[in-house]
Amino acid sequence: MTTSSTTDAEVVLKGMYAAEAEYLAAGGPGKASFAPLAPFFARHVVLRQADSLPYGGDWRGHAGMERFFVAMSEAWESFDMVEQTFLSRRNPLVVLTRVRATARATGRELEFPILQTITVEHGRIIEVLPFYWDTAAIAAACTESTV
Repeated sequence: MTTSSTTDAEVVLKGMYAAEAEYLAAGGPGKASFAPLAPFFARHVVLRQADSLPYGGDWRGHAGMERFFVAMSEAWESFDMVEQTFLSRRNPLVVLTRVRATARATGRELEFPILQTITVEHGRIIEVLPFYWDTAAIAAACTESTV
């Protein structure tokens, strides 16, 4: 099913999280390059976000991932992964992350969990499936009220 060992998959994932944090800390698109993130993703990677999120939908390949990080940066002024727990260290890896984020459009701060399944093959991430507890709260925080 997979040729990656548990240790290798964890190393890839932790490396990607570190590169993502650096990308966001540098200011995201226009201020940071996607290049340090690219080696962690297979060319055929698929990220599936809930459609109800401001950055929802399926993101495919390196170009899709780059567009996803732009969309995330447009939605969030900050997105800190406060705590991460690896619930499964085999493919698919399962990671529970507690996030503290500030929405760019509204300035609202949220704390919420994300549970992700992540599949790594041949040293690269091929699929990411994140699950949010309350997508409506996240969408509302990222949307300016017209009332």
